[in-house]
Amino acid sequence: MTVPLSILDLAHIGEGDAVGDSLSASVTLARRAEEWGYRRIWYAEHHNMATIASSATSVLIAHVAAHTRTIRLGAGGVMLPNHAPLTIAEQFGTLETLHPGRIDLGLGRAPGSDQQTMRALRRDPMSAESFPQDVLELQGYLTGESRVPGVDATPGKGTDVPLYILGSSLFGAKLAAALGLPYSFASHFAPDALEEAVAVYRREFTPSAQLERPYVIAGVNVIAADTADDAQEQFLAAKRSRVGLLFGRGRTFTPEEADEVLRSPAGRQVLNMTRYSAVGTPDEVKDYLDRFAEHARADELIVASPVTRRQAWLRSFELLADVSGLVPA
Repeated sequence: MTVPLSILDLAHIGEGDAVGDSLSASVTLARRAEEWGYRRIWYAEHHNMATIASSATSVLIAHVAAHTRTIRLGAGGVMLPNHAPLTIAEQFGTLETLHPGRIDLGLGRAPGSDQQTMRALRRDPMSAESFPQDVLELQGYLTGESRVPGVDATPGKGTDVPLYILGSSLFGAKLAAALGLPYSFASHFAPDALEEAVAVYRREFTPSAQLERPYVIAGVNVIAADTADDAQEQFLAAKRSRVGLLFGRGRTFTPEEADEVLRSPAGRQVLNMTRYSAVGTPDEVKDYLDRFAEHARADELIVASPVTRRQAWLRSFELLADVSGLVPA
């Protein structure tokens, strides 16, 4: 690969699986990814989603970190408006203290949930408006230069946990550029503004104590299999599963019904969400990722695999590591 590869693990809870099965699989993936040579694994904060087990992001990171040795681990991301910056500084300061040099903190401003769940989280609907100020407050706690007189994060103060701004629009790009922070674009499910956002970020970037020059991480879906037909079958299963998540509302679609939705105008949303997807044999996937990295002007790719079968999910990451020539740290 021309750029480093990392993994976004959504801690997927498969059909018939218990939550514990998902968390165990995340540990297995992290251990193997460490052996295969991936740079980092990130976990995303989602709430009230029956198929995702990464809601308590910092707790999951702590568990995986205790079962690995070298791979970087982090949030991709923490939805900061759901939390007090001091609380996140203490949590990630604790993680960095326990696992020095291995912890990342990606930050987003979306709720990671629906309106009803936002209320259950006690989130103020206007809290996203203070996201830039909250990022600066959090940064102050972690660098030991608190912006709140008389308040320090313990643990946290002086740990300098690296911050990343996550986004899928020009807002995040402009903020990351203004603060001189790395920018991670969610092109694996929100592809529309990728090129414009990266261009704005690179054009407006201002160097900071954390980062001298722009650094872009771009998300992309990956399904690598031993045969192209197998990969395409897995991709179709993933799209059918996404139909259920977006349009199910308590009902289950048969494969035929899901395919009918995919052929409808509503199904274009699902197809657009998966626009940036590397699907095929290892060589085909690698060729796609090389082209995508250039298209996205990315310094690093973070890959998500929407594969629904656990062993095929692990195999996809293994095949990608092999064909990319990754080397363990």
